[in-house]
Amino acid sequence: MAVRFAGALKELRIHLCQTNQQSAGVRDFIQKYYVGLKKENPKFPILIRECSGVQPRVWARYDRGSEKSASLTNLSSNDVLSTIKQLVK
Repeated sequence: MAVRFAGALKELRIHLCQTNQQSAGVRDFIQKYYVGLKKENPKFPILIRECSGVQPRVWARYDRGSEKSASLTNLSSNDVLSTIKQLVK
């Protein structure tokens, strides 16, 4: 599952709710893949933000402050990983 964050990508933020069903795949993703991502990218900022009632979403910040985001609502943990890989490209 090697995913290297490099190039123009400067930060990754994941927003999720601690309890709602729409964020279940994101919570599962964090349990399964977060440690591996940090081992592959130890100095890269991966921010996890939990807030009650928020819709799950990932934000990628690139050079010069540009950002892209993608919804993670009702996705499985593997789909969340695929979405992040697309933002890394």
